[in-house]
Amino acid sequence: MNTDNRLWQWISHILLILLSILCIIPFALLIISSFTAEDMILKEGYSFLPSAFSLDAYRYLTGNLSLIGRAYGITVIVTVAGTTVSLLITSMLGYGLSKKDMPGHKIFSFMVFFTLIFNGGLVPTYLIYTQFFGIKNTIWALIVPGLLMNGFNVMLARSYFTMTVPAPVLESARIDGAGEYRTFFQIVLPLSLPIMATIGLTAGIFYWNDWNNGLIYITDQKLYSIQNLLNQIMQNIDALKNSNSAYGSGQILDLPGETVRMAIAVIGVIPVLAAYPFFQRYFIKGIAVGAVKG
Repeated sequence: MNTDNRLWQWISHILLILLSILCIIPFALLIISSFTAEDMILKEGYSFLPSAFSLDAYRYLTGNLSLIGRAYGITVIVTVAGTTVSLLITSMLGYGLSKKDMPGHKIFSFMVFFTLIFNGGLVPTYLIYTQFFGIKNTIWALIVPGLLMNGFNVMLARSYFTMTVPAPVLESARIDGAGEYRTFFQIVLPLSLPIMATIGLTAGIFYWNDWNNGLIYITDQKLYSIQNLLNQIMQNIDALKNSNSAYGSGQILDLPGETVRMAIAVIGVIPVLAAYPFFQRYFIKGIAVGAVKG
């Protein structure tokens, strides 16, 4: 290894370490603030070394433990079901688009690409889901809007299939009598674990963090996802703090508003952080290969 390459590696490592620190610092402050006493934040602001720690934010949230448990369950169901179906639809469409001899290839490719630039708008989308599909205040309202569809993931899958699945292997499968579905599920998918993990991770994060669909289509609190429930809890705290007659000014001021915001964010992000290490290796490879060719 020559001197120039060694110097460049040192510079790259230093820059990546600094970037990692910049990414970690806000999350560390988030966790520390969730364990900080509310009055200390109001007096001293956010600090990495607060003068007083407190579990008030988490105690307040445990007062809504049954609701949080239900919301977590709904979010897990929505995330697993939505990710599975989204992965199936995206991969099958991407595989079809990777075949240039597919009838209507250019039309379907244009339709997918068009969704990357324009969408149908909120009002038409709302009318379709509520009046045509009739899924308002059902768990399907948290699943279906995310299925149809993520054009970027479709293009990513198409590029991956085009570049990494050997054409001779597919031709051999056809000679052996395998149909398109058998070829796809028994040959293509096992060879495409990196892109499947990549798409699955992005879809899973979308479903887990999604609160917009719940805000638009769900009014029944029993169907709230964890994001919608935590948002509702935060709104309730803000409403109480802005009220002059709820419980009395002293009790209202004692509500852990700022620290609850931090605790809510911690609760929402922990499952994603726990899942990411299992997908990291496939995620990086899938993005690197799938993004080479658009």
